[in-house]
Amino acid sequence: MTQHVRGVVAPGKGERVRIETIVVPDPGPGEAVVKVQACGVCHTDLHYREGGINDDFPFLLGHEAAGVVESVGDGVTEVAPGDYVILNWRAVCGQCRACRRGRPWYCFATHNASQPMTLTDGTALTPALGIGAFAEKTLVAAGQCTKVDPAASPAAAGLLGCGVMAGIGAAINTGNVGRGDAVAVIGCGGVGGAAIAGSRLAGAAKIIAVDVDDRKLEQARSLGATHTINGKTADVVEAVRELTDGNGADVVIEAVGRPETYQQAFYARDLAGTVVLVGVPTPEMKLELPLIDVFGRGGALKSSWYGDCLPSRDFPLLIDLYQQGRLDLDAFVSETIGLDDIEAAFDKMHRGDVLRSVVML
Repeated sequence: MTQHVRGVVAPGKGERVRIETIVVPDPGPGEAVVKVQACGVCHTDLHYREGGINDDFPFLLGHEAAGVVESVGDGVTEVAPGDYVILNWRAVCGQCRACRRGRPWYCFATHNASQPMTLTDGTALTPALGIGAFAEKTLVAAGQCTKVDPAASPAAAGLLGCGVMAGIGAAINTGNVGRGDAVAVIGCGGVGGAAIAGSRLAGAAKIIAVDVDDRKLEQARSLGATHTINGKTADVVEAVRELTDGNGADVVIEAVGRPETYQQAFYARDLAGTVVLVGVPTPEMKLELPLIDVFGRGGALKSSWYGDCLPSRDFPLLIDLYQQGRLDLDAFVSETIGLDDIEAAFDKMHRGDVLRSVVML
């Protein structure tokens, strides 16, 4: 039996979001209906609203969420009704060449629910990142549900569903930050802040936060940065080198997604150091680097998609660290809001006033 719930819909490119009645079907084979408890407001949701992802309007926004499984379809064994879960947008298939080689975090055939959620007039909705969690309930592939400790706060736990996992994973999984390393993080919003927290978890000795907003630099210190650089007033490359005995950082994480900041990351790393791009560029952006510098400096230039995470492995581990007081996920929750407050949250995010606004349902 279908259910009618409230949800936040982006009706067209650049249009303000609206609260609509969403029709959620019963879960089919391999699917689950999840009662959403909390969902973070991520830049990706704003990109969807602005048409920056694709033009498959209308979108059901929201994807960074935690909740409780309400019902499951045939063949679902990994979760059951009543399970407390974090939603993820990388439900691995187990069959593609990456999965068969034991690298499921690179899965080439991740999947979503087969049935559409709709408006009451039958208009099919495109759920953001296959999730659509700015809604009281949502339909997902069961593999998008990762069971975690139900004692964890939904507002904090849900953030692992996207931005915080992307940043922590960029440091630990992609950058392989190790004990005693020097790390620089360029861009200290939610993802960059999480990269700082991840670097601290990994045992980095020096964590250098780079941003043009002093408010974000102050937040970065609270998350584990040992040094800060304001890119408006300092030469970033030279400042990083000065803080690393003239050598550059072992790992530089670029969490902005712009050619100019990527070049800073490239030249701010030590010889044979690693650059990790986790900031999302736009399609028209181009990067120019002297090929001799790419060759001569050695090391690795990596991209990190979703922090190269495997949700079934990483989410429970990070929740355990949160429960132990070793990972302060609560620090990323700047405010809690309702479904009616999404547009205001977009404005605050655009101004850099928050790390995360979190919708509570």
